[in-house]
Amino acid sequence: MNHAYSCRGHNSWNEKIAIMSQQGYVAAPPYSQSQPGIGGFGPPNSSIHYGHYGDPNSSYSPQPGVSKSAVPFGSPAPVGPPPAGAQQFSQTSFQNGSGTPGQQPHRFQGPSPPSNTGPSYPPFSHQSQAAFPNTAPASSTAQLADQLNSMQINSYGPGTAPSSGVSPGHPAAFQGPRLLPPSQQQMGLPPAPQLPPPPTNSINGLGAQPALPPMARQGGIPGPVPPNPNLQHLPGQPPGPGYHPQQANYGPQMAASQLSYPGAFPGPAQLSGPPQKKLDPDSIPSPIQVIENDKAARGGQVYATNTRGQVPPLVTTNCVIQDQGHASPRFIRCTTYCFPVTADMAKQARIPLAAVIQPFAAVPPNETPLYLVNHGETGPIRCNRCKAYMCPFMQFIEGGRRYQCGFCNCINDVPPFFFQHLDHMGRRIDHYERPELSLGSYEYVATLDYCRDKKPPKPPAFIFMIDVSYRNIKSGLVKLICDELKTLLDKLPREEHEESSAIRVGFVTYNKVLHFFNVKSSLAQPQMMVVTDVAEVFVPLLDGFLVDFEESRSVVTNLLDQIPELFADTNESETIFAPVIQAGMEALKAAECAGKLFIFHSSLPTAEAPGKLKNRDDRKLLNTDKEKTLFQPQGNYEALAKDCVTNGCCVNLFLFPNQYMDVASMGLVTMYTGGTLYKYNNFQLETDSPQFLSDLRKDIQKKMGFDATMRVRTSTGFRATDFFGAIYMNNTTDVEMAAVDCDKAVTVEFKHDDKLNEDAGALIQCAVLYTSMSGQRRIRIHNIGLNCSSQLADVYRTCETDALINFFAKSAFKAILSQPLKTVRDILMNQTAHMLACYKKNCASPAAVSQLILPDTMKVLPVYMNCLLKSCVLAGRPEIPTDERAFHRQLVMAMGVADTQLFFYPLLLPIHSLDLKSDVVPAAVRCSEERLSEGGAFLLANGLSMFLWLGASVSPELIQGLFNVPSFAHISTEATSLPNLDNPFSKKLKHILEQIQSQKPYTMKLMIVKQREQPEMLFRQFLVEDKSVYGGASYVDFLVCIHKEISQLLS
Repeated sequence: MNHAYSCRGHNSWNEKIAIMSQQGYVAAPPYSQSQPGIGGFGPPNSSIHYGHYGDPNSSYSPQPGVSKSAVPFGSPAPVGPPPAGAQQFSQTSFQNGSGTPGQQPHRFQGPSPPSNTGPSYPPFSHQSQAAFPNTAPASSTAQLADQLNSMQINSYGPGTAPSSGVSPGHPAAFQGPRLLPPSQQQMGLPPAPQLPPPPTNSINGLGAQPALPPMARQGGIPGPVPPNPNLQHLPGQPPGPGYHPQQANYGPQMAASQLSYPGAFPGPAQLSGPPQKKLDPDSIPSPIQVIENDKAARGGQVYATNTRGQVPPLVTTNCVIQDQGHASPRFIRCTTYCFPVTADMAKQARIPLAAVIQPFAAVPPNETPLYLVNHGETGPIRCNRCKAYMCPFMQFIEGGRRYQCGFCNCINDVPPFFFQHLDHMGRRIDHYERPELSLGSYEYVATLDYCRDKKPPKPPAFIFMIDVSYRNIKSGLVKLICDELKTLLDKLPREEHEESSAIRVGFVTYNKVLHFFNVKSSLAQPQMMVVTDVAEVFVPLLDGFLVDFEESRSVVTNLLDQIPELFADTNESETIFAPVIQAGMEALKAAECAGKLFIFHSSLPTAEAPGKLKNRDDRKLLNTDKEKTLFQPQGNYEALAKDCVTNGCCVNLFLFPNQYMDVASMGLVTMYTGGTLYKYNNFQLETDSPQFLSDLRKDIQKKMGFDATMRVRTSTGFRATDFFGAIYMNNTTDVEMAAVDCDKAVTVEFKHDDKLNEDAGALIQCAVLYTSMSGQRRIRIHNIGLNCSSQLADVYRTCETDALINFFAKSAFKAILSQPLKTVRDILMNQTAHMLACYKKNCASPAAVSQLILPDTMKVLPVYMNCLLKSCVLAGRPEIPTDERAFHRQLVMAMGVADTQLFFYPLLLPIHSLDLKSDVVPAAVRCSEERLSEGGAFLLANGLSMFLWLGASVSPELIQGLFNVPSFAHISTEATSLPNLDNPFSKKLKHILEQIQSQKPYTMKLMIVKQREQPEMLFRQFLVEDKSVYGGASYVDFLVCIHKEISQLLS
């Protein structure tokens, strides 16, 4: 239902801004031009810099010669009421820059070249600058609330004010606004009862209507005093009257290239206007509300995948999934479940058409595991033309003797052994007995044709490679690893039906040289063989290196006892690294099996050997065109990674750095081989062992496939063009993974190569050929059917924001290897604005330019996009270590949708309100400081870090119950876990911690944070709706900025 509200304005020219939430939309590059770059991120020197914005045929070309005031507000939209579920928040009105008509055509140029001394604004506001993004003051959240609600935003175009006193390199955009002519615009927020039924306090108390509901939140933020309109305000000056002092010093400003992303640099802009009521944060779309609404509507239910193009429950909603012909959303999620029929439509909407595929996702015990189909010698049945595998999309004809392929329409004969009669509906009578005819996901046993050298594969092996240099011995790490392995090797992964694991194990230690161990079961003692020639690594023994743990248990246990003693007196501090990987790979190659290396390493490899690295951590490169080199690997690691993939060697890396280690280079082989990277900074045995051991146990026991190749096939009219993940691409179609586990996801982008058919839909089949843990060659198949429509509204209505953010994060994190970070950030901003502008122009009911209208499925896209832009990978700041950025970049590249969702928007739980009588976890709150309370305790988790924040006046009962100490002052923040106490509160919280932890691949170390103590700064970085400690915009700020961009596109 769509409600409209009136706002009492200050004069007749006033317009209102509404954020309306309706149905569906995202961005994809123009499909007409072939794009070498991925996801719209063109190659480094592409003339139109990111692909899409310099396109002369863009759907938003301004008309030269028409002055802005003559352009109607927004273009005609489909007649009729907006779609159901629309939601309208009224906000501010923004006026665009005062570009003259003659300048308008320039609006779509790409970003200005670096040599240009002018400011580099977002690509489409190159000449007529939208100055708002650059003038976002570095103010507190409260101030932003004032601004969004009480300011008039001025036209800060070039030359709108005298230039005196403006520092060079900071164009006039930073000047305080002049008062507007009578057509000034105000933001008004509508009165309450308009959002979809929100909890009672989430209504915006902002309209100027006298009778506001009593629970609307209004108080707490002082209103700004109207500043003197003639006062110019320069960056670095004390803020004007009524503003809170700036919270932080954000470092040096860069001359001439300001971010078009709000809030990244100082420069308080004073905005005049009479004081009004504050913007209520509850009046802007809330991710928590969206998550809770979906849980209420679909949680705990059975979701059957029997309809093409249906939108699944959100990743945050627990439900039981029943495969009835399309792959479970655990395996495949799409950015939209309805594709536009033509490339032109796709180009107009710019919604990336992508699927996030997690082929080995864990299936909970209450859902059916995948069936294994075995056709014996003949192998899987496939289409003769396109090689698609038999699946529910094949249509049987001629009484069942032939079938038409759903992907390429080729007519194929049915092999005699597979023949079956059809029923009166034209469906085979054995339809429900065969998984490949009735299910979206299943596996085939592969024949020898699918094996290397046409020989059946051997079971995979795990090789443990331990850095025994001085630091690791002295810290106790080597002994810790050896002790743990004694018990852990009993838990090697196996197939459901197997008694014991078929995986063999081997052991290597190293410093400047390599030590191989013979642990053959017939030996009384393990034997050590040293390889000193690290330039040309060879494997000194075959027989006795890889063994069955059961058979060699006593020798292996003996070895693990001896290793710490063997190197106890070492003083060797230099290490090698590339030869270690080389040695593991050669050992697997010699044994003719695939496998996984577990490497435990703690320093930059500086010993003379291949892969030697030098410290190249240069903070001076931040915010320059050379910043991208920090993410590019040095040395010959690319070639090594390729060899590993070719030989089915997956590399898992556990790093224990206490200084720079060049994660970008050392982690590269891990990334390309489908391995996992773990990092424990300044590892301390007492505090960090539990986290490390938990990660190691989880990793060893993961269900996975080895030596894998994935191919994605599509029906006619579109094809897979780009792939993102922990993968290696040897050609344009085959995704190669030395291994793939339950947590790894590959994001695939599709483009049109013809018109799609609304009746046939868009069909996708993902096939993964791999070796199982028992050494069987198999093919895992996932099929999904999407709808197609010639109506943009249908595309928007079926979008999934969580999948979109996964796509945008991966495409941006890939692009930073070849493009300046500023360009990448600008593209994300533009892409967001374009998607939302296209929706407003083509799908929403007509609205004033000043109204911000968001499709229902994308109403929280801006908050997630802002979180991505503020992530440490995209926001280069001297305070953030380069290794940390490279580490996060690598993790995100392999993440599935659920993991990116939590990573970019953390979970914040008020644990002081735990109900001990029920099993219910308290509802999460929004990630903002405003939601914390002095008397409360909050748990925050993002999949990598976990914090327990305690308010200064939290109740003594809670403190006693959790920490067994009498008061706040007695709580130690050194602890990294809660004590085991026998009381309901402690048990309940421990249970919640375990629950959150069990769903995530990485073990989160708990950090206890007390209000107003130093570590609170670290915790605050995760309050993603607020202005970032490092200068990223608040959510409110970002909405203002995105709205500005949209208005500019449509005016």
